[in-house]
Amino acid sequence: MLNINFKLLHMFLLVAEDNSFRRAAEKSNRSEAAVSMQIKHLEQQLGVALFHRTTRHVELTKEGEHLLISVRKALAEVKTGLLHIRESVDMHYGVLSISCVPTVAATRLPHILLAFQKEHPKISVHVRELVATELLESIRRREVDFGIGPKIRTITEFSFKPILSDETYALIPSTYKLPRKSGITLKELSRLPILMLSTSSAFRGELDAALKAKNLTFDTKFEVIQAQTLIAMAEAGLGAAILPKISVPLRTNLQAVPVIDPGMTRQISIITLRGQAFSPAAARLASFVERLIAPE
Repeated sequence: MLNINFKLLHMFLLVAEDNSFRRAAEKSNRSEAAVSMQIKHLEQQLGVALFHRTTRHVELTKEGEHLLISVRKALAEVKTGLLHIRESVDMHYGVLSISCVPTVAATRLPHILLAFQKEHPKISVHVRELVATELLESIRRREVDFGIGPKIRTITEFSFKPILSDETYALIPSTYKLPRKSGITLKELSRLPILMLSTSSAFRGELDAALKAKNLTFDTKFEVIQAQTLIAMAEAGLGAAILPKISVPLRTNLQAVPVIDPGMTRQISIITLRGQAFSPAAARLASFVERLIAPE
């Protein structure tokens, strides 16, 4: 495999553009002898003559013409690549990919993306709506720039930057008389028919752990993946829905109260692999998420 010095190719290009060693020497601020030596070095590496030389005239050989075409194409590719990198750094355009848990994607993410697109209209953002286990795997495989999801204390290979504290709430049909409006305990909830998110969610894992610690079980009637489905079931009177506060609708005929004894709060975080560096565009989007995820 040839190991050609790019400085030699640059000098070749200078000579070839004007068919002149003298002009190449002037442009490069070198002596003609130094220019001639570099061209000879390049010819020795390639094993062919690149120029026909006479005392009055210099012109490319057939091999020199082929090399000139290749060098110009290569330089054009390099310039295009550098331009793309520069524009990416300046965030004129680009493509980002993020993963996000459904409870955040369906509630807070849309207005964040709207604000980001207004400021950076030529940057496309692809969103993968995934439960926590799948979200972490997408980050592990570097399929996304970053994830938005709950902090999981037992996992150390990821970096979690907390951006929002999210309490656990119960959405209870109005037919049930609450013992208090300030909250409802797990023990009190265990007497009701319960609607739960599926076991694939990190939120469900935390809830199951809290029940086990209290030696309680729920009368679980339905388990679903989407929070909106759970809310619709609760509104239909099928039971009390247990959800993160971020999913509680602003307008509902349900009684929305925090779960207490124990109170449960998850930390929504921007998630990356430890040591992973953001691209400029990804860093900008992450700053939008951090700034806008909490309602004003």
